[in-house]
Amino acid sequence: MDNAINKEYDTDTKHIVSVSAVILNRDRNILLIKGPIRGWELPGGKMKTNEKIENALKREVREETRVEICNVQYHGLFHNIKEDTINLLFLAEYSSGELLTSEESLEIGFFSLKEASRLVTWSNFFKRIESVLYGNIPFMEEF
Repeated sequence: MDNAINKEYDTDTKHIVSVSAVILNRDRNILLIKGPIRGWELPGGKMKTNEKIENALKREVREETRVEICNVQYHGLFHNIKEDTINLLFLAEYSSGELLTSEESLEIGFFSLKEASRLVTWSNFFKRIESVLYGNIPFMEEF
């Protein structure tokens, strides 16, 4: 390939890739964090360079909640076209650990779906929960 084509391709393909999960406990309640910027949401965050996807998810959950997860299953993605952000969504089970807050999570808890629908104020974020729990798998949502 021509160097000009390679250069153009490299600058036009940069995206942020993030991971998040609907994490359920034995009672099928959903783990949510209250972040300092967006309020209540699913635990997750940006992947690091050269990081495996499932490792990124487990790391982000551990950093924000101090808990471990298991039985991770891919369910789909949300693509924010304007922000060039792709969020890979998973379903996982709580495995172990005590819920502890961090700089990224001011509050943490397990909530019923009804409670989560009241707490999660960004409609896009609650749609992610519904998509994982009730959507066709895998799904893709672009906005």
